[in-house]
Amino acid sequence: MRKMNKKIAAKAAAFLVSMTIFGCAANGQAVKASPEQSQPQKAEPCPNCGLKDVDQAVAKQEGMLFSDWLAGFRIRLSNAGAKPETIASMLDGLEPDERIIERDQSQPEFVRPIWSYLESAASDLRIFNGREAYASRRKTINAIAARYGVRAEILLAVWGLESSYGTITGNNDIIRSLATLAWEGRRREWAESQLIAAAQMIDRGFATRDQLTGSWAGAMGQTQFIPTAYLEWSADWDGDGRRNIWTDEFDALASAANLLKQAGWQSGAPVVQEVVVPDTFKLDQWDPERSYLVSEWAARGLRRAGGEAWSAEDLERAARLELPAGRGGPGFLTFPNFRVIKRYNNSTSYALGVAYLAEGIAGGATITGAWPKDNVPLTTSQTRELQVALNVLGYNSGQPDGLAGPNTRRALRDFQRAKHLDADGYVGSSAYNAVMAAAASK
Repeated sequence: MRKMNKKIAAKAAAFLVSMTIFGCAANGQAVKASPEQSQPQKAEPCPNCGLKDVDQAVAKQEGMLFSDWLAGFRIRLSNAGAKPETIASMLDGLEPDERIIERDQSQPEFVRPIWSYLESAASDLRIFNGREAYASRRKTINAIAARYGVRAEILLAVWGLESSYGTITGNNDIIRSLATLAWEGRRREWAESQLIAAAQMIDRGFATRDQLTGSWAGAMGQTQFIPTAYLEWSADWDGDGRRNIWTDEFDALASAANLLKQAGWQSGAPVVQEVVVPDTFKLDQWDPERSYLVSEWAARGLRRAGGEAWSAEDLERAARLELPAGRGGPGFLTFPNFRVIKRYNNSTSYALGVAYLAEGIAGGATITGAWPKDNVPLTTSQTRELQVALNVLGYNSGQPDGLAGPNTRRALRDFQRAKHLDADGYVGSSAYNAVMAAAASK
């Protein structure tokens, strides 16, 4: 990886010091030496150490032993109304799981391109397995789809992406995982709220203590619900008095359908439509968060990939234009149902994966536009450099953290507009080169 220009690095250092001091002062916290305070600092590895050593190492960082957090949370859980026997079953003898800390604090250096993700999400094998799953359960899946008004193939696609149609659900003890995350501190309030919800699940007879297994981050069952989502949206399809998302696939599918329905799913409405964006389309005023009628997009020159005409009904629908790989990749008009899917997982890649896996299962459309494989997304380190350079240039991307979130994309679009470039906000190698060149010449 190319090193930062010395001039940029000097400006970056000054900027980071000022940001660190400002951020800490605003929160009333002591100033820390690390410029990357938005990223939790992992305890130094200890060869052949046990959990007690991990406890001491992280305690030095966080100022709290696991046993201290556990004692305090035991009181908070009781105050939340959990039964004594439930508290005992959850917390007695509980120890932190070092692997959970490593997973939560690790940040992959290389970002997976959206085209690689979609190749896996809507692969031939996943489509085949989805069709097989549908064929053997068609009557019940159609009944679930009809009751909740959610397309059957969408439910299958969620099921396929979340647990590979029920075959991979995770075997972590989610109480131990969530307790470790709460003690770690980065997401303590969230993790403790999930533990309280898990206690409510046990107290209300929805699950046993041993049943609470799932992913390292606390998601459970064939459709990967966190405890609060389980309490709010899980469903008992077969009427046996249990919302069994672990081993009852129809309870799991009905739960996913209920979540989507309650999030605002529009029955019979589209999710996404691939479009061809003409070269004459100006991105200067484009806002990926703003919706227009499809008729207005068509008037600006956008047309359906494949060349089919828009239906009269679709022309009156509101949609947003998304360019997940920038101007050089396929464009998509996304409808309200697309954002409903993002309530499940707030990722454009995930929502596209669900939509096109569903299309594949149904034998429908595939993505036809070419991806800009010569303009790859940036690594974490490069993104952090980009953020620093944007800030130095006066385009506020926030605290540099190596994550290409909304603030980074907004700042990049502002830079691109100012430089009369295509303002697509795509955090790729072309944008990196342009921003770094501008910062070096400042």
